[in-house]
This record gives sequence, structure tokens and C-alpha cells, in this order.
Amino acid sequence: MIQRAVWMYLRFTLSYRDVEDLLAERGTEVSYETIRRWVSAFGPMIARRLRAQRPAPHRRWHLDEMFVRIGGKQMYLWRAVDAEGEVLDVLVQARRDAAAARKLMRKPLRKQGIAPNEWVTDKCPAYAAALHDLGLGAAVHIRVKRLNNRAESSHVPVRRRERKLQRFKSAVSAQRFLSMHAATYNTFNLCRHLTTARTHRLFRAEAFAAWRDAAGVAA
Repeated sequence: MIQRAVWMYLRFTLSYRDVEDLLAERGTEVSYETIRRWVSAFGPMIARRLRAQRPAPHRRWHLDEMFVRIGGKQMYLWRAVDAEGEVLDVLVQARRDAAAARKLMRKPLRKQGIAPNEWVTDKCPAYAAALHDLGLGAAVHIRVKRLNNRAESSHVPVRRRERKLQRFKSAVSAQRFLSMHAATYNTFNLCRHLTTARTHRLFRAEAFAAWRDAAGVAA
């Protein structure tokens, strides 16, 4: 029951009260506050296990940033994804400068243990400065208009949730949620339009198996 509640909250654009109603329809009476505590307690652990199961990313990385309003203040959500749409890292920061871009680049480099063959960004000068500061100035850096749509499209689920849940309340809670959401998104992002129905069902079954394994629940 706990893993199902956490899965529904992270997988779909639902509030805690929405999950409460869905569980109630199935005969499980639990308050939205309890669901919030379940997500806070078990969500990060499940996300870590899901990330550990993921294969090595594509060697072309797309970076992008967008502004979000958190607690009445304008913040920036920095995102790194690979060429296949795998979210490598998300980072909430107060500034849009070279230091923020450098921090974004350093995290996936450390986590993945590999460097990409190509960096794809928009024309924000902070990225070139960050690559130079990290000693990666000689790396292939592509800044062609619309070529970074892969990263920009990755922002869409966050924008959708932001509108439904009336924005994030704090930078800490936003960062915690986005990290958990990214791991769940990677597992269930199956690119349905590129596969047959039978192949899609197989991929979906594998995604459910990966979730159950990360949550420690037998199928």
C-alpha cells in the first residue's frame, strides 16, 4: 500500500489529497498527511535504488535552465538530460551564472563517472564559462538554435505539476521532489510512439518490476 501511494504521487500529476481519494476508492483509509510522510520517508530511498539500476547514459548531454517561482522568489531549475531523454540531474539554484552551470555539470560528471562526447546547450554564456572552469574547454560544445529541444521538453512534466499544485513552497522541498520525480520519470519514460504495442507492454512490465525491486515489494 505504501509503495503504491508513493508510486502514484511520483508517477502522475497528483496531489496528496488526490492520492488519498484514490486509495479511499480502493478501500484504504489514510490521510493525505500520512501520504506526505510516506513520500518523504521512502521516496528518496526508492529513487536511489532506481538510479542505481539505470544503464550508462548516452554520450551526448543536453543542458538547460528555466525559471520557477518558489516561495514568492524567482529561482532557476537547471536540468541535464542525455540524447535519449534520460534525466541525469536536476538542480534548483538562485542564480543563472557560471557558478550555477558549473555545479550542474559537476554533479552528473561525478555520479556517472564518464564525460560526454558532446555538450548541447542554449546560447547562455554561463555554459561556455563553466566548461572552461572545469578544464573542458576543448570539449565539443554545440549551441545551435532548437537543437536543445530534448532538454527543454524535459521541463514539461515539472511545469504541468507546478501549475496543478500551485507552485513549490521552498527550494529544499522542490529539490527533494524533483530528484525523486526524475528517477521515476526515467524508469517509466518508455517513448511509446517509437515501439509496437507488444514491445511497449514488455517495457512497461520491466519498469514495474524495477519499481517493485527498488521498493522492496514482491511482484
